[in-house]
Amino acid sequence: MQADQTGNGRLTGASASDARNSIDRVNAWWKTSIIDIEPGKIGIRGYPIEQLIGSVGFVEQIWLAVTGELPAPERARLLEAVLVAGIDHGPHAPSIAIARMAMTCGVGLNNAVASALNVLGDVHGGAGEQCMALLQEMAEAFGEEPVSTERVAEFFGNGQPGSGRIVPGFGHRFHGVDPRAVRLRSLVADACRDGVVSGRFAALAQGVEAWLARTKGRQIPLNIDGATALVLCELGFEPAHGRGFFLLSRAVGILSHALEQRSEGGRIKGPMPPTTDYTYTGAARRDLPAGDRSSR
Repeated sequence: MQADQTGNGRLTGASASDARNSIDRVNAWWKTSIIDIEPGKIGIRGYPIEQLIGSVGFVEQIWLAVTGELPAPERARLLEAVLVAGIDHGPHAPSIAIARMAMTCGVGLNNAVASALNVLGDVHGGAGEQCMALLQEMAEAFGEEPVSTERVAEFFGNGQPGSGRIVPGFGHRFHGVDPRAVRLRSLVADACRDGVVSGRFAALAQGVEAWLARTKGRQIPLNIDGATALVLCELGFEPAHGRGFFLLSRAVGILSHALEQRSEGGRIKGPMPPTTDYTYTGAARRDLPAGDRSSR
């Protein structure tokens, strides 16, 4: 067997090749097209960071990092509107309540924020992504067809809402008409008029609203999740982006509430005041049988 090294410390032929292959494997372990870093150099999607700082807004930077390209200003404004709309919805939202409760348990700010973000799943925080998937499925099924109540009913199998597939993004347990959705739809209408977006997904959402009203006998308007979904679909994003953008947006509200709770103080605040009873549904009081239990 040949020695791996020569007397002067250099690798011999076969071992030198193995070393180079090993280095190549290490270099290829992580691959990214997002950021390029060397000593004295940072590039985001090819743009030097020093050129981006002070020249590009935060929303534009988000768009660049996620998609690889900078957006047109009017498209960036639509994404910014989505991020602004989803920041907060009060401490009755589970994620916000969790952040505040965590702060009263003596954990750090990062723990409180992480605890809150971790509950944003399919039920609390996932409706926007689900609505995006629905609207994109409808767009593929409809093609260039006009959006009519009859065509929407056919898409949903002519069933009653709630009896078959769930329709995410419509109706709100707190708001009759969600003011955030009204404003976002207005911005999309303006953008459609100006040729910034096509308006196709806005028309699909309106068609679903009309079908819901006919089948349920009452108005079930688009909510914040549906409105953000149609905006993001109009901008060309995928459903997974919808979940990610909501996390970014709601993180601001979570941080704000965590900081406010820290300033207010309080220790071990639960979901309700200690003077408020919960409902016990277990067995009535009972006693253990008399006698020695050690032999049982």
